[in-house]
Amino acid sequence: MAMSDTAIIRRRSLHDELAAQLRDMLVSGELRAGDKISEQSLCTRFGVSRTPLREALKVLANEGLLILSPNRGASVARVSPEEVDELFPIMGAMEALAGEAACARATDADVATVQALHDEMIRAYQAGDAVAYLRLNRQIHETFFDIAGNQALLQLYHTLMVRIHAVRFIAQKSSARWREAVEDHEAMMAALKARDGVRLGAILKEHLRHKAAMVHESLGPAGSQAAE
Repeated sequence: MAMSDTAIIRRRSLHDELAAQLRDMLVSGELRAGDKISEQSLCTRFGVSRTPLREALKVLANEGLLILSPNRGASVARVSPEEVDELFPIMGAMEALAGEAACARATDADVATVQALHDEMIRAYQAGDAVAYLRLNRQIHETFFDIAGNQALLQLYHTLMVRIHAVRFIAQKSSARWREAVEDHEAMMAALKARDGVRLGAILKEHLRHKAAMVHESLGPAGSQAAE
């Protein structure tokens, strides 16, 4: 979703809408890792006061996307290679479990739901719409957990997502890595349709390894970080 410099936010659920707009700025690369957040510029851009903006900044800080420093304001979080190596294997194992369980439980309606999300995600990819792509990508992964029906696993997943969320937002995909991710998702759909849980679990683990490699590439050889 393209953002206008003069976009004005509706007053309903104001700080939530501001938080969503700021996430979009991270995904599009308008806000980059280490960037200082200009509250004045954002207030002017969105036509809001500092109070709801600061509430939105707190939301993103709780998600790990921003760093709030006393007397220095907010800045976009950086991600360390060590954090990538810690988080992604855990997420891969959890997603593999969810994929196996989802294949065992999925109805035809469940498969159709995932297929519809997948088709929409592919259209976003073809249009180069990274914001819509990331939103739909996350919905697909969350739907695997919903279909799996394991509430304990779902709770652990959401807890970990608070930390891994930042990594996925602020790491940049190259065109090759983006295509690789799409190919992973196409393989996921084939495994789900075949109700092949072992295959889907393996694909999901590999998918998270690809994501980790993409993040490491984004960090660069010196550990500096690019934004998506």
